[in-house]
Amino acid sequence: MTFKLALAAAALAASGLTQAATIDWNTWSSATGGSISTSSGPIAVTFGGESSALVTAYPSWGPSATFADGTIVANAPSSSNNILQLTGGSNSVVTLTFSQAVVDPVIAIWSLGAGDNTASFDFIGAKPVLVAGGSSNEYGGGTLVVSGNDVSGTEGNGTVEFLGSYTSISWTNPTSEYWYGFDVGVAGVAAAVPEPGSMGLLLAGLTLVGLAARRRQKG
Repeated sequence: MTFKLALAAAALAASGLTQAATIDWNTWSSATGGSISTSSGPIAVTFGGESSALVTAYPSWGPSATFADGTIVANAPSSSNNILQLTGGSNSVVTLTFSQAVVDPVIAIWSLGAGDNTASFDFIGAKPVLVAGGSSNEYGGGTLVVSGNDVSGTEGNGTVEFLGSYTSISWTNPTSEYWYGFDVGVAGVAAAVPEPGSMGLLLAGLTLVGLAARRRQKG
């Protein structure tokens, strides 16, 4: 019985470590920056390198399943986070900079490319992983396509994740288009560190597993 309880405790702790992360999304206040409110305090976000424009209270960032899969990312941005409008068309390097290191940041991209024009984000030294994608409330479309360090779309929408710790993320937008936009978010500055309660439960469960195994060997 002790052995079964220990396994159950370990399984419960492990499940708590793999649940979808609630994302703190950046709120753009200008075409060059914004702020992410986290439980550890605000993180300033700055953007530079390409002409951009601030669009407020738009888009809807819906449906939610297009930008949040419920397994890795629990929540999409909202219209109150605003969006940074890009048009691309050059190989100029653009950079997002965070005021402190963030772990496993995510970028939600809206309306990338059009039906007859594929546009892309070509990331530099940062490999994106597709989290979610699909049609948007505003223009329909489909999911983003990730290949190596590049994210492309023909009216593509979705969210990509960058595993690791970052103080900045850079890319180019080589294809010109009417406009597309993005937002960035993090699961808090300590996203990769398990909550103390979960870690304690996991360690306790593993300890009980070890003790139960030793007793069975002695018996």
